[in-house]
Amino acid sequence: MDVSTRAVATAVAAALVAVAAFFGEVPLIALAGVLAVAFAVGWPSLVDLPRRLGATILIGLGGAGAVLAIAFTPGEPFLRELPLAFALAIVLAFVNELLRRDGRERLVESVSGVVAGVLIAASMSGWVAAGRTAGGVSLVVTGAVALAAGSAVSTLPVGGWLRVFGTLAAAAGAGTGTGALVPGIGPAVGGLIGLAVGVLIATLLELFDRLPSLTLRWAAVAACVLPVTVTGILVYVVGRVLVG
Repeated sequence: MDVSTRAVATAVAAALVAVAAFFGEVPLIALAGVLAVAFAVGWPSLVDLPRRLGATILIGLGGAGAVLAIAFTPGEPFLRELPLAFALAIVLAFVNELLRRDGRERLVESVSGVVAGVLIAASMSGWVAAGRTAGGVSLVVTGAVALAAGSAVSTLPVGGWLRVFGTLAAAAGAGTGTGALVPGIGPAVGGLIGLAVGVLIATLLELFDRLPSLTLRWAAVAACVLPVTVTGILVYVVGRVLVG
């Protein structure tokens, strides 16, 4: 899967997040769980972890567990149970290593890769938390539209700083326009959200674009879902600061 295809897939996933938020909490929670599991399946291949099945199970449990924890948390702050879910996943990561019978080669790489995967998958819960706040649908839609626009523009056949600035401009512009259209956000806040999302997209593109494992199907799926998962927690935090 080449970079253009992955970017388009990311844009489609972001658009689905916006649509799910528009239809209510339950569709958003269900989509967040599905994307977290899809990321969990591909992450061990993307970063070439040993004992991939165990890593996938742990990351999937951490991501889906975080989504459900936020979904069933009564009242603000919605992320207060997230550290507990993440801590439990880290403990299970060490248990997973203790159960290995292959000599535990690349032990540090395995533990750090699983912990990083759990953290990224758990970030998907940020979309759910943002959607549950006052005016959260507008916040989720603004962040998702900015992510979709920035990802789409990153497919243009240009390189270097030109692609970076194009991605930033597209995400910020989409955030500004969407913020002006939806209630409770405004163009200034929408533009700042879009700019933050654009920085994230450009950074992740540079980090993962040249990995040889992207030729594998599920590794490419994880790379497509990765910007969506990480953006969830970003949108929630920026929304809390700028919108309240």
